[in-house]
Formats: sequence, structure tokens, C-alpha cells
Amino acid sequence: MAERLSQSELDYPFKLLEYFNGFRVSKVIFSACELGVFDLLLLSQKPLSAELVAQELGASVDGIERLLDVLVGVDILEVEQIDGTACYSGTDVANLYLAKGSAKSLHDMIIYQSQTIYPLWNNMVHAVREGKNQNEKTFGISPEDIFQTIYRSEEEMLKFMGLMNSTWILDGHDIVTAFNLSCFKTMVDLGGCSGALARELSKAYPSSSVTVLDLPTVIQTARQHFSEQDDTIVFQEGDFFGGDIPPADLYILARILHDWKEEKCVQLLKKIHACCQPGGGVLLVEALLFENRRGPVMAQIFSLNMLVQTEGKEHPPSQYSNMLSFAGFHNVQVCRTGKSYDAILAIK
Repeated sequence: MAERLSQSELDYPFKLLEYFNGFRVSKVIFSACELGVFDLLLLSQKPLSAELVAQELGASVDGIERLLDVLVGVDILEVEQIDGTACYSGTDVANLYLAKGSAKSLHDMIIYQSQTIYPLWNNMVHAVREGKNQNEKTFGISPEDIFQTIYRSEEEMLKFMGLMNSTWILDGHDIVTAFNLSCFKTMVDLGGCSGALARELSKAYPSSSVTVLDLPTVIQTARQHFSEQDDTIVFQEGDFFGGDIPPADLYILARILHDWKEEKCVQLLKKIHACCQPGGGVLLVEALLFENRRGPVMAQIFSLNMLVQTEGKEHPPSQYSNMLSFAGFHNVQVCRTGKSYDAILAIK
């Protein structure tokens, strides 16, 4: 049974009002990232006044001051009075996750949320009524080929790849260490995009070879924009739906199956199963719903996002287990990481 609301919440709906205003808080953070607020404060050797921030960013003093004050209010920035002037600086969280130059920066994720996801969510009512994605209403592009929409220009491709890069810099280590994968000497990350998750695999299992397979344009962009000097991973052009899948001991499908209808997912899993040697396996990485439909809220929100953007949805573990079993895999193990993404390992 759902938790009963306290009398105080019934008398005045503080929590409900907080939810109502959630989109405003998101837009404050998005806007500050797009303006370069966090980068400026990180690079500064001292707290800056709103006037100086506005001057550096080419913005109005009034607008910047209001924006900075909200960021202080939500504990993302600090403020102190210096000679009677309010001066602002970044918190550790802002410096680590919101400044573009940080090693754990979520800047690219935020830009994608602001410029792609936010417009799509403006059409949520249509998505719920129609039961289909809103790429056509939002971007004027056919809803049939979702990755034609996502990769509709080099700029949009870079935004999406930046999103994926940020995602695995944040969650990748927990995913690749959810199970001991050291017995798999060759690994292929199907649809591995920028290579960020593959790099985490390579760090965790240095004796294994790790290959990223993705569409030619994605691989070319990854090599140009996301390669690292000490890379041990290999990029390979291909199409795991329409082309051959290279041999490997372990195949990784990270945030892949949730894009597609179940029959297409099973089709792909069967194809992978046919490529596997006995003892080989597949690692699924998805945001797993609870079987009782009571959460996690983040996974439920992701599932709504799949409605507005793709043709898929998030599932509970039992649904993925059924798909894997139908494709021929067995010994299905599930690991909830407690973070945004979870892992499922299955063996042939």
C-alpha cells in the first residue's frame, strides 16, 4: 500500500509544489551550463560578483544575479559578502559534475537534456494519447527511424554521443564490476558509441580485448572526437541489426534493448546467441523497473522518455529474462547497482 500523506502535506502540499516546480530547477541548471557559468566560476581564482559574471558571459546583470541566486538556493553554488557585494563560487559538486572541463563532467548530458529531451517532453500529452514517439511534432522528422532522428546532423550526433560519454563516465565502473567478467577474454560492445563504457571494461579487465561496434558514421565521429591517447579499445564499423557481428566471448548491449519493441529485441538476442560459443554470454545494461510497478522513479521516467523518443520502453528483470530465455540463453543473473543503470548477465 502506498504511504499515506501526512496531515501537514494534506493541509499544504509542499511536496506536490516541489514536483510542480521541478522543471524550473532543471532549466536553471541547463541554462547555467549553456551560458558557461560553472566553467567561469571553476576557472576563477576567487568568488565573482554577478556583475563580473554577466560581463564575462555577455549577459544582463539582473538576469545573471537571479540565476545565480537560485543556484545558491538549491546548493549548487556558494555566495558570500565581500566588501558589501554578493560574490559567487562553485560548490564541489558544481566543479566536479557541471563544469565542462572536469573529468566527471555531465555537461554534455545536460546540453542534450536541455536541447533535445526537453522539447520532446513538451509533447508528452500527444505521446500518451497516441502511444508513439514525438520526433515528427518536435523536430519534423519521421518517427519511424529513431536513429535517423537522433543522428540527423553532425551537431546532433555529437550531442547524443556526448550524452552517452557522460553516462558511462558516471555509471560505467559500477556496471562493468557488477559481475566478475574476467573469464571473458574478448568483449564486443554493440552500439558502444563513444567508447566510454568500453574504456571502463578495459580498465577493469586489462587482460581482455574490448571492441566497440557501431555504425560507420558513429565510429568515425568517435575516432575524431572521443579517442584517448592511451586507448586500448578497438573501434570497428558495422551494423549489428543488418550486418555481421564479430566473434566474441561476451557481447554488451548497453541502453540498446530499451530503444526497440520486444520482437526486435528478441531478434537481436537470437542473432547474438548464434554468434556465441558455449560458455559465451551477453551483458544487458538497462534501468530496471521493479516487478511490483512501484519504481524506481528514475527508471519509470526513463520509460516515459522511451515513449516520446523511441519505440521501446524500460522493463522489469523478468521481462528481460524471458527475452533472453526465448533467445536461448540461460543462467540469467541480475544485479541492481543502486545507481541509474543495472546489469543482467546471461550465458549460452
